[in-house]
Amino acid sequence: MLLKQLLVPPFGTNCYIFGDEAAKLGAIVDPGGDAPGILSAVQDLGLEVRWIFLTHGHFDHTGAVEALRRELPGVTVFLHPDDRAKLGDELMPALSGTTDYDDGDMVGVGGLNVAVLHTPGHTPGGVTLKVGDTLFTGDTLFKGSMGRTDLPGGSYEAIMASLRRLGGLEGDFKVCPGHEGLSTLADERAGNYYMREAGT
Repeated sequence: MLLKQLLVPPFGTNCYIFGDEAAKLGAIVDPGGDAPGILSAVQDLGLEVRWIFLTHGHFDHTGAVEALRRELPGVTVFLHPDDRAKLGDELMPALSGTTDYDDGDMVGVGGLNVAVLHTPGHTPGGVTLKVGDTLFTGDTLFKGSMGRTDLPGGSYEAIMASLRRLGGLEGDFKVCPGHEGLSTLADERAGNYYMREAGT
């Protein structure tokens, strides 16, 4: 799997581009800003992007969606329905024409399978995307920390349940969070206070 991490404005969000190298098909995760930079990286990777996956609806993860949609005709933008229902509210700007995905859904990106795990807590519709041995955890799980739950729609109890679910996944995974550095699930199970509090 091809994978590139980009740090995008306005708040240092991790945007990821991943794809099937053989099929030359790719996807973007959480394009918070800097559409030109994202498009340049896509071109450098030689991928045709047909999918944008949003781990949640906050503006710092969605800010470049409309600009990218203009440059990538026919691209499908996925968002969990619990966050789609809140678009236009505080911190979640309106987006047109998103496609729902939910827990248990699978989306094919060339020969790659993207499994959707509903991991609410930071927002009601937060998701983690499992692609092979990689987890795109959005603002649910960070290196050594977790996402805030004091914003509108947040829930400490829900994010604890989500962390418990992630910690219970069999095996180890690369953790690609929405902010801060990369990690592994094994390291987070061992050293993340919030993962331990959640009972993983």
